[in-house]
Amino acid sequence: MLSPNDKKLEKLDPFYRPSVSERKTSAEIISEARNALRTVRTQRPFTPREDQRKLFGRACSRTPENRPPSSFSVRASSFESSDSRPIFGTRLSPLELKPKAPAPPATEEDPYPSFPKLPVDPAKIRRISSARARLFRVASQGALLPDMTLPPAQPKKRVESKETVTMGDSMVKIHGIYLTESNAISHLSHPLQLTYDGDFGEIKEQEIFKGAASLPSHLRSGGSVFFSFNFPVRTTMSFTSLLSVLYSKLDLQEKDTEIEVGEVFWNTRIVPILRELEKEENIETVCAACTQLHHALEEGNMLGSKFKRRSILLKTLYKLVDVGSDLLSLKLAKIILALKVSGKNLLNVCKLIFKISRSEKNDSLIQNDGILESLLEVLRSEELQTNTEAFLYCMGVIKFISGNPGFLHEMIGKGAVEILMNLMTQISENTKKSGTCLPNSGHLLVQMTATLRNLVDSPLARSKLLIISALPQLCTVMGQYIDDKDVCTNVARIFSKVTTYHDCCVALANYSRCYALFLNLINKYQTKQDLVVRIVFILGNLTAKNNQAREQFSKEKGSIPTLLSLFHTFYKLDLHSQKPLGEGEERPKAPRPAQAEDVLIKLTRVLANLAIHPSVGPAIAAHPRIVGLLIAMLESKSIDDCEELVINTTAAINNLSYYQVKNSIIQDKKLYIAELLLKLLVSHNMDGILEAVRVFGNLSQDHDICDFIVQKNVHKFMIALLDAKHQDICFSACGVLLNLTVDKDKRVILKEGGGIKKLVDCLRDFGPTDWQLACLVCKTLWNFSENITSASSCFGDEAANTLLVLLSSFLDEELALNGSFDQDLKNYHKLHWETEFKPVAQQLLNRIQSHHTFLEPLPVPSF
Repeated sequence: MLSPNDKKLEKLDPFYRPSVSERKTSAEIISEARNALRTVRTQRPFTPREDQRKLFGRACSRTPENRPPSSFSVRASSFESSDSRPIFGTRLSPLELKPKAPAPPATEEDPYPSFPKLPVDPAKIRRISSARARLFRVASQGALLPDMTLPPAQPKKRVESKETVTMGDSMVKIHGIYLTESNAISHLSHPLQLTYDGDFGEIKEQEIFKGAASLPSHLRSGGSVFFSFNFPVRTTMSFTSLLSVLYSKLDLQEKDTEIEVGEVFWNTRIVPILRELEKEENIETVCAACTQLHHALEEGNMLGSKFKRRSILLKTLYKLVDVGSDLLSLKLAKIILALKVSGKNLLNVCKLIFKISRSEKNDSLIQNDGILESLLEVLRSEELQTNTEAFLYCMGVIKFISGNPGFLHEMIGKGAVEILMNLMTQISENTKKSGTCLPNSGHLLVQMTATLRNLVDSPLARSKLLIISALPQLCTVMGQYIDDKDVCTNVARIFSKVTTYHDCCVALANYSRCYALFLNLINKYQTKQDLVVRIVFILGNLTAKNNQAREQFSKEKGSIPTLLSLFHTFYKLDLHSQKPLGEGEERPKAPRPAQAEDVLIKLTRVLANLAIHPSVGPAIAAHPRIVGLLIAMLESKSIDDCEELVINTTAAINNLSYYQVKNSIIQDKKLYIAELLLKLLVSHNMDGILEAVRVFGNLSQDHDICDFIVQKNVHKFMIALLDAKHQDICFSACGVLLNLTVDKDKRVILKEGGGIKKLVDCLRDFGPTDWQLACLVCKTLWNFSENITSASSCFGDEAANTLLVLLSSFLDEELALNGSFDQDLKNYHKLHWETEFKPVAQQLLNRIQSHHTFLEPLPVPSF
């Protein structure tokens, strides 16, 4: 006799029995254990490697006459002998009068010699510099010069002047200069004679030393100090102004000394190397001399554009270009770039390096000589607008070597990503200001985006792109240059790479303007396969990982019609490519079958991913043209010939079949779709079989489909799949069998082909690691045993005994979860064990125990 609890259990409906008020779909049934809606993956579009290094590859949309050449000659005569920076602004008219600076007066009466030149000895130079520093330090403390008294006026030639020096209440006039007596005398301990002669006169100072130890050594020597003005004094001069003259004179002396030191360095270090270069005995000697020259120039601080003998150096280097050695040319180019050439010379040296870099065998020379840093410095420091063509060939070199993995780390470490994005920002801003896209800027962007496409293979480069928010900037460039297919294709290649990584994909998905941009590109270049296939691939990545992206894209105006139009275009191209040609008929120019098929693969993936969104999915399921095209794919394609396209199409239909809406085209054509899926079930492709079974899992909640399954013996195939030893296949097949057991008349099918035993085997094999599958098996067995009178007659003795042992063991929490050593994994298993498996397994165990008599103790299996 049954207990009240057992009687209550007997009144429970079978799992997943559709109710009149709220019918559960089969997708909802399965999704309780595992999500029925799935995203679809696909391979990134393949980009063939160029067989030759050129500025613009074979797929370039530019005609030869509308693009800069990749082949040219660079000779010594190409360079200009005088290298001067370009002059900006308006040219000034020449002056009518050319004033000459008057020479300082030199009379026989002048007893003071000119200021002697300082010796070249570095120790003495440092001594003078330190003395001058002490003079500044004293001045900053308020004691500008030691105290001194003013001597009486000398019977020297004097010229009265209007110039005065204000130093206090009273004024002292000395040789045309007025000094305040109270301030001047109070601060001087030694007389200082100041003489001012005329408008272009001289100020002479002579100090009478009386043990003043605080004076600088070069003033304490007892000699006179002489300074000459090269300009007329027109304004009132203060005592501080006189000191500033003193300081400026010391600066001039120090500069003169530096010049003399430079002369010695030039003659002793540089000239011998230049003579060695002029001999041109052999390449190795000349290359070694170039290396020595670069080190010597760097040591002597003679690099850059301000070195006076720079033109002599450049002339010597330019002559060596004609030698024709790649190694020598690289060394010459490195020195020439370090000398900061400009204009035509900068262009020619970039062309020279470009020619060398076109051969992959020279990559090692480029890497060993360190020319990369010089090229990046050109992009970093030179003016973009005035050197666009030079930048173009400089970027061409960097693009070539960026394809070599050996350069990636060095490039990124030297700031190549930041430099490229900075240049793109400049071009974008200039385009925004002018309102037009200059052709040269487009050529340059092609090189930069192609380089960046190579760099993003590195995780460090992708990290830098995220840090500087480069993805929105790339979208801006793509929008501004939407008419330049080459630029758009390269940016699309960048996005197709980075969006395969979660963080970059999220960053681009969060930039809401990208969706309208991608739709515009699809509409503009609908027949350009190489571009649209990447745009659709990017959309597939965005919609696969972000439900918000699905919603934002679907809300863009014309999003679904644009995808439908593209689908229809390439579907016709694909059909036309398969159509046999008549006699004498030429095939029109169109993408190869594989190319058209690749677009269709990516499109079905986008549709499958969009269908996950609860508001977008029903709309697509009710769209007759979209569903019609998907069905046409299953009709015309074989999984043996077009595996990925058929699988993606089946996955899209699976997601759309989840929605049980009145106007669903999937539901209207469910029987025809089931017929098309039969050929997938009998194929040897396990992925295709799995997708077909999943669709049957969604459709089998309908009574007509269940009848179709039994009529076509599909249920036998589902039972056979329980032996596949593949958890996902077992799970999906069990879901179909679960829906079949809702109908009492069809429960008997589980006894065909050993269905009960195979379900128990699945529970034993996969239960401890997959509580969702275990739950599904228990629900199927519960439906099957609704009218049980004896556990042995229902399940069989062996299956009943095994179920009792398995269920008892699985319901023991400590025993069931003892294999989950990792805490996170254990928590995951415990969640599904408690919420999904335990309630169902307990009911099934109680039912079996109520109708089964133990004859002997049963051993507990280990798992």
